[in-house]
Amino acid sequence: MSAPALVRAFKDPFLRFIVLGIGLWLGWLLLYHQWLHPWGALDRLVINSLMDLSGALLGGLGYELLPEPGIDVERYIGVQGGSLLWIGDPCNGIKIFAVLAVFVIAFPGPWRHKAWFIPAGIALVHLLNAIRVAVLCIVVTQGYGWLEFNHDYTFYVVVYGAVFGLMWIWVRRLSGWKRTTA
Repeated sequence: MSAPALVRAFKDPFLRFIVLGIGLWLGWLLLYHQWLHPWGALDRLVINSLMDLSGALLGGLGYELLPEPGIDVERYIGVQGGSLLWIGDPCNGIKIFAVLAVFVIAFPGPWRHKAWFIPAGIALVHLLNAIRVAVLCIVVTQGYGWLEFNHDYTFYVVVYGAVFGLMWIWVRRLSGWKRTTA
């Protein structure tokens, strides 16, 4: 494809969204898996924040956190009457943050809105994830068997539903995109 044809093709909003979205996602994956995840500081920072928020929520609801000396307490959380839960890197929400950010960056819209919507969306997803962790701590007080279903299904629907809701808000309310009918 010649350079002018490529430029013309990239002016098509749909094609631009697809190419830019795939490019940003691949760039994110390379950055995350080659540098950020091996470094570990980003994952640790997000997990520490997740643990602090979840612990504060549980404390605010009157639950007593389980202290467990001798283990990595920054990755374990639980309440009296339940079991400790381990928060791993796949559960910290960073990949969901990236999905939301890549979508908003790739989709047309004013940068003045992208500049606040991406951090606000990430903060909302992070808060939902903290609520998810807190509720899972409460769920295991009722029975450890309830953990797997709620971890694997219930909260995926809630968190991913929220991300899709944020994407919908971006497309319909903030991007300035107007749907045309043929």
